[in-house]
Amino acid sequence: MSLINTDSNAWFATCPKGVEALLSDELSRLGAETTRETVAGVHFTGPRALAYRACLWSRLANRVLWPIAQLDAADGDTLYRSMKDIDWGRLFDPKRTITIDFSGENRNIRNTQFGAQRSKDAIVDWFVDATAQRPSVDRANPDVRLNVRLVRDRAHLSVDFSGGSLHQRGYRLQAGIAPLKENLAAAVLLRADWPGIAARGGALIDPMCGSATLLLEGAMMAANIAPGLARKRFGFEQLLIHDAAQWDAIRSDARARGEQGRAAQLPEIRGYDWDPAVIRRAQENIARIGLEKVVRVSCKPVSELHKPDHRPLPFGLLICNPPYGERIGEKESLMGLYRQLGEAMIREFAGWQAGVLTSDLDLGRATGLRSHKRYALFNGKLATSLLLFDLADNELRDGVPRAPEAAPVLSEGATMFANRIIKNRKRLASWVKREQVQCYRLYDADMPEYSVAVDIYGEYVHVAEYQAPKSISPEVAEQRLDEVRSALPTALAVAPDNIVYKQRSRQRGKAQYKRQDSRGELLTVREGSAKLLVNLHDYLDTGLFLDHRPLRLRIGQEAKGKDFLNLFCYTGAATVHAALGGAHSTTSVDLSNTYLNWLNKNLAVNQLEGGRHTVIREDCQSWLEKAQDRFDLILLDPPSFSNSKAMTDSFDVQRDHGDMVRSAMAVLRQKGQLYFSNNRRGFALDASLQQEFQCEDITSKTLPPDFQRNRKIHCCWIIRHK
Repeated sequence: MSLINTDSNAWFATCPKGVEALLSDELSRLGAETTRETVAGVHFTGPRALAYRACLWSRLANRVLWPIAQLDAADGDTLYRSMKDIDWGRLFDPKRTITIDFSGENRNIRNTQFGAQRSKDAIVDWFVDATAQRPSVDRANPDVRLNVRLVRDRAHLSVDFSGGSLHQRGYRLQAGIAPLKENLAAAVLLRADWPGIAARGGALIDPMCGSATLLLEGAMMAANIAPGLARKRFGFEQLLIHDAAQWDAIRSDARARGEQGRAAQLPEIRGYDWDPAVIRRAQENIARIGLEKVVRVSCKPVSELHKPDHRPLPFGLLICNPPYGERIGEKESLMGLYRQLGEAMIREFAGWQAGVLTSDLDLGRATGLRSHKRYALFNGKLATSLLLFDLADNELRDGVPRAPEAAPVLSEGATMFANRIIKNRKRLASWVKREQVQCYRLYDADMPEYSVAVDIYGEYVHVAEYQAPKSISPEVAEQRLDEVRSALPTALAVAPDNIVYKQRSRQRGKAQYKRQDSRGELLTVREGSAKLLVNLHDYLDTGLFLDHRPLRLRIGQEAKGKDFLNLFCYTGAATVHAALGGAHSTTSVDLSNTYLNWLNKNLAVNQLEGGRHTVIREDCQSWLEKAQDRFDLILLDPPSFSNSKAMTDSFDVQRDHGDMVRSAMAVLRQKGQLYFSNNRRGFALDASLQQEFQCEDITSKTLPPDFQRNRKIHCCWIIRHK
């Protein structure tokens, strides 16, 4: 029988994309010992009681999964044998109904229905052989829901501890035309700091409340009501390992807290909508959860919105999820509605905070108000933005908002540049969306007249101007940069304050690392499962070389159980990926205190502090000459040239790379591999290295779609022992 760890304290909570950081914080507050974010979910550890609390108290999770095994699954027969080899009698009895949620494909298992069928057959056959009984399949309301995720030739098997999506609280039986899931509504309220506003006595108003989801989630937060209390069943209740006494104690405690919260003085919570049928549905939802005395809704259009005047409400949160134009109405017809909303916000709610969730930033701008924060969230598969407004320091822009084609008139050159930016963004859009890429190069001197690199960092834009040729006068170069400045806000629909400009000439040695500013502002961005800190202002480089993204992700996939060495580690992005990928240990070597401190911050923000990650300040060649440890995976990414004062000699990658590679190979285990990369144009690998070692040029495999135009940005080899 295959071993499954029924005592495992490892868990995985899924969530909407964009909510991972909030969920990680929530799980930590619930008692998680460790958390690690990935796309659309958070890994966490803790006892079974923690999983019970997560199912009952998480306002953000979709599901809580309990990983119990990783199985061979190269084809359908192998998957069947692996699943049938599990002792299913340790988890549940054959009287329970089951279903399989199967995701992923490989070269032999090409659709999820086939994978689910083979998995189900194996479980049923196991019970028939072991007990002469067969469990039934119930796809709609099973007692036991299993999750199988296929990654290449391995199947990751989990038990769905929640038993169904936790966003279903039980109070909403019917939703409107464009429903907002309950856990996404909770994320919107948390991003808008509703708990803090409520604690200070602030009110909550939704002028387009629909089925009252935002209002009810806000009321449950204010009253400390566990969102899972109204659920009739959880998946773990049908498992043989279920501790009923412990669960009853956790649920009883939650009920007591909820009763205490309902009895407290709660904030004013009001909602409005123009449609009487929608208001009736909202009232039914409110009654179903028993919050009629707390949440009040009435029929009123946005044009007639006024702050309630029965008691003073000096501050609070106005929050709404207006129509997007995606599912309900056309964009042009909604411009006026958003403008009415902006006028009401500034007229009636001065001094308040406000939040608007929309999938179209043009509609958000149509309010006429300036938002000070924007968060990317996903309403199902629909990408949306939560715009936050401080109504204490805001003013309505004059006039009816103009359609995008009425944007400020650009010069001929600026228009040409803007068109190229728009074209590039459209070309990369499907890749960015599919791979969830947050930081990428949008433009790299595509047109010689506009010699800049334009990089996207989430909501920010980083523009590096290359040094103009001597044939271009400073006046002409400045004019072209002005055209870039005028074109980018329009082409990218970003505020000018979110665009950072730097002049970059060709640098040698330490000059490229020279401090340009002293703000010290670190922005957190995401790359795969890693959170990385970048500095857009203080240095010519931001702390993240975007062209090496595929190589970093590759290292993360290959690092599990290995000892990883990162030479010339810079800010340690590759180290973070290796550590998150399950490396047994990481060692990072560099001469710069600035960047090693940065590396330590990158480790900390990913909760990777600890004895397994060693950071060393030393010249790499000197360190290699006396190194005693051996490594399975090495990244060697030296600069093209260096003459640091801390080095006894200068370093030139073309001249000196042979000795450097040999020194690195000396600490590489026999079956290990070294990635050697550099960005020296015209670089040629020493022929003698190719005689001594197995050298494979993988440059083309490490160039991402956003660097296909500039294929000389770097070169890269895998080097192995013969």
